[in-house]
Amino acid sequence: QVQLVESGGGLVQAGGSLRLSCAASGSIRNINAMGWYRQAPGKQRELAALITSEGNTNYADSVKGRFTISKDNAKNTVYLQMNSLKPEDTAVYYCSAVGLSGVILRWGQGTQVTVSS
Repeated sequence: QVQLVESGGGLVQAGGSLRLSCAASGSIRNINAMGWYRQAPGKQRELAALITSEGNTNYADSVKGRFTISKDNAKNTVYLQMNSLKPEDTAVYYCSAVGLSGVILRWGQGTQVTVSS
């Protein structure tokens, strides 16, 4: 099994920056990609950013140019650098490990990001 431990998040003013981290352990050989999803109150969980094992990235239109996903293979850790944050970025952010078939192998515990106006 895969285990994921998230860190980062918190409260920031609009225009500020935050960095989220997600450390993977366990059966990491089964992981094909890592993603950051977010869920705002009353809304569905949505993909914010994804990075494959080859380093290819994909972003939601709403975060393009502001968020950057990256990974440190030596540390089995994925990062989400969030700049120019907006109040609408307020959500619980979940790290995810994605298998070869696209199935979510594991969700992180979630971390709250709150952007004040």
